[in-house]
Amino acid sequence: MNAQDTRAQNTSAQGAGGRTDANPENWRELITVDADGLIPVIVQEATSRQVLMMAWMDVEAVERTLNGGRAVYWSRSRQEYWVKGETSGHIQRLVSLSLDCDADALLMEVDQTGPACHTLTPTCFTGRTISAD
Repeated sequence: MNAQDTRAQNTSAQGAGGRTDANPENWRELITVDADGLIPVIVQEATSRQVLMMAWMDVEAVERTLNGGRAVYWSRSRQEYWVKGETSGHIQRLVSLSLDCDADALLMEVDQTGPACHTLTPTCFTGRTISAD
């Protein structure tokens, strides 16, 4: 099995809780999108395991990501696709893509080049902590 074949993965095991593993033939049937046709994706650096960002994808963005090996997202504000790092050079190379247990969220592991956030910080989750106090 090559890297392309292993890109669409489900974190659940076959038969566990009645869930089915996603594969290149069936993932479109398993994925659950919202009313706008979108699914949230949490992006994590594959080596450090640091959470980098949260973005949105639709089925086409998932297909483009799987086929091209680079992260492609849907911009809700611009209403268009964007390839992460296309202008900045801060690209995200796909390592793996997993569905959560309800198939309504994705976890994408990437090899990140440069900062992930448009503010030039390593992660979009920098400096805005909500206190539990």
